[in-house]
Amino acid sequence: MLVVEKLNTYYGKIRALKDVSLKVTKGALVSIVGSNGAGKTTLLSSIYGLLPYQSGTVHFKDTNITHTRTGSLVSLGMALVPERREIFSELSVQDNLLLGSYKHVVRKEKDKIKKNFDFCYALFPILKERLTQKAGTLSGGEQQMLAIARALMSSPETLLLDEPSLGLAPIIINSIFETVRKLNQEGVTILLVEQNAMLALHVATYGYVLQTGQVAKEGASVDLLNNEEIREMYLGESL
Repeated sequence: MLVVEKLNTYYGKIRALKDVSLKVTKGALVSIVGSNGAGKTTLLSSIYGLLPYQSGTVHFKDTNITHTRTGSLVSLGMALVPERREIFSELSVQDNLLLGSYKHVVRKEKDKIKKNFDFCYALFPILKERLTQKAGTLSGGEQQMLAIARALMSSPETLLLDEPSLGLAPIIINSIFETVRKLNQEGVTILLVEQNAMLALHVATYGYVLQTGQVAKEGASVDLLNNEEIREMYLGESL
């Protein structure tokens, strides 16, 4: 579904990503974990066309999307839930969702838009109650729900999730991650970036550990969870 090979991204002269390679098969839920500054968000931004990378290739659904513009990636079936949500705070919940459905609006696919609205309401009932409310007045958890729902309005086959637990209370985090698990079970391929390594590895089946811009370790999530070095570095405990 998604294959990244030897991606290198720079901020000026600083090399933020160093020959990063990863693979996400169709229907998988893969996590990328690592400390702050490891390059997790940079990696997603590079894949999604928000940040130019200097070398490497990206393939999506057997199509070479290297340096492809973000709008074209949405049309191909990829969507991003960005770090810190990035909702349009002055717009209503409904308008935020409609913006997520832009590709269907352009194609005049009214039935598809309605179907996606109904799906998002079923997934996050609170959003239906807040339709006319300004998005910026929602709680942090509700804003995260809106950010995910907005991405789902584009009917993505693959969802890129960047730090969905950031700034949320534990009970809300558990709810968000349960939703992530449910989406994956319903067939959405997910690439999850998360600083909370324990949560990310528990919900995923495969994981990559980023350290100073490069893949330090990878493997089945259960193996990474049982790796003493990983537990000491990222989970704060030892076996």
